[in-house]
Amino acid sequence: MLVHGAFADSSGWNEVAGQLIRKGYDVIAFSNPLRGPASDSAYLREFLTTVEGPIVLVGHSYGGAVITGAATGNTKVKSLVYVAAYALEEGESVAAANTLGGGHTEVVDHLKTTPFPGASGGDADAYIDPAHFHRLFAQDLPRRTTAVMAATQRPGALAALVTPSGPAAWKTIPSYFLVARQDGIIPPQAERAMAKRAKAVTIEINSSHVAMMSHPDTVTSLILKAAR
Repeated sequence: MLVHGAFADSSGWNEVAGQLIRKGYDVIAFSNPLRGPASDSAYLREFLTTVEGPIVLVGHSYGGAVITGAATGNTKVKSLVYVAAYALEEGESVAAANTLGGGHTEVVDHLKTTPFPGASGGDADAYIDPAHFHRLFAQDLPRRTTAVMAATQRPGALAALVTPSGPAAWKTIPSYFLVARQDGIIPPQAERAMAKRAKAVTIEINSSHVAMMSHPDTVTSLILKAAR
């Protein structure tokens, strides 16, 4: 089960999904609602009840926060894989996690917001300013690719940045973590801190935030290791 994060969609998993399918795995690239950790985790938790057999949950970026909440108590989930992702502690928010290890993320200074129906007071949909998308999100991909990614990015609710996470599944489920050393969205030192406290099997690579797109072979290999 591959779970995307904010400012992206399931297509970011295309190459990884293709490799896993060719190796005989059943693959679902879950469509993340991007409304907030509580509701998104609940949505995925319900979706998981429809899946038969053992599950490896893979989260990218904010998708890591979602799998962390969704997998708790589900005995079918055998391992968690965090790809440049948030492995939040209970009560921790995405914004707070960005400061772990002394980290700071520049992306909050380059968000554009638009209203959405039913938003609570002060909430809005957030996008990365296309002028900064390549540099912050995917600097190791061709600009012609990131131009399309910027134009088609899915927004995340601003409230998702500050909403506390629920119980952390990584406390009871074996975890694997890919740290992206050139990540412009989640500070690499924060990724290392989250991986360490989760006691995750950890690898580091010189990658932008979208390691599954720029280094699909490495990401696939880590998922296969978790599956075994």
